[in-house]
Amino acid sequence: MENSVKFLKAISSLKSGVEVSFQGDITTEAEFNQVRWKTGVDSEGITINTTTCPHSEITWTKVNNKMIELQTAYDGIGLIQRKRKAEYPSIEELVVALYDTKDKLALENKRAAIKLKYPKESS
Repeated sequence: MENSVKFLKAISSLKSGVEVSFQGDITTEAEFNQVRWKTGVDSEGITINTTTCPHSEITWTKVNNKMIELQTAYDGIGLIQRKRKAEYPSIEELVVALYDTKDKLALENKRAAIKLKYPKESS
């Protein structure tokens, strides 16, 4: 999993709605301490930032632990499953198929083709 995505997901899981900006990867406490945290906007609509995290529930230790947890979960999903998931029908396609027999058949055929393309790994 890409580090920046992992970092943002970790922050979001600790506290929703937090806005940050950063450059590069955040893999150390020193890099975490350079993250710019949005604390508001001024009277002209310009973002006010600080490099001191204003959220007590977000610390480097908690973020790092969450990033490790997210990577472990990601690694636990096999490559075949990730490839299948990327090609499976969307939620929208599934909903449409609930109401249309022809769409349901097409969806079932699409899933079957993906399963043939990416067979399960043998244990």
